Amino acid sequence: MATVFTHIINGDLPGRFVWKDGQAVAFLTIEPVTPGHVLVIPRKEIDHWEQIDTATFTHLSDVAQKVGRAVKDAFGAPRMGMLIAGLEVPHVHLHVFPAVSMAAFDLTNAQKDVAPEVLDEHAAKIRQSLIDHGYRENVPD
Repeated sequence: MATVFTHIINGDLPGRFVWKDGQAVAFLTIEPVTPGHVLVIPRKEIDHWEQIDTATFTHLSDVAQKVGRAVKDAFGAPRMGMLIAGLEVPHVHLHVFPAVSMAAFDLTNAQKDVAPEVLDEHAAKIRQSLIDHGYRENVPD
């Protein structure tokens, strides 16, 4: 059975994408721990991160780093966090988010009911920052 992330990747469910390439996508989570919280996900459904082949994991890490730089600049973050939890959805995903304190690493602190227009604004800021960083070819319209 396809995961919710596969449905988002396939366009069956909405997603605020900031990055797309042949192997991975990145989109905003609807429950961010901080503004600018992005999920980096392989297109291929893989449940456990330690089961990913090295090339795919390397690519996900590369995308997470590029997205992280863009988010850091877009939101003026002092630091960026990255977390692999793997309990919410059985499809590997890297959480990339501005980190002001260790509380950002606690997903139970996620904001609920963020207004869609706020998430749209955050996605637009990240997409522009990715373009400014030279990644236009991977930024969806």
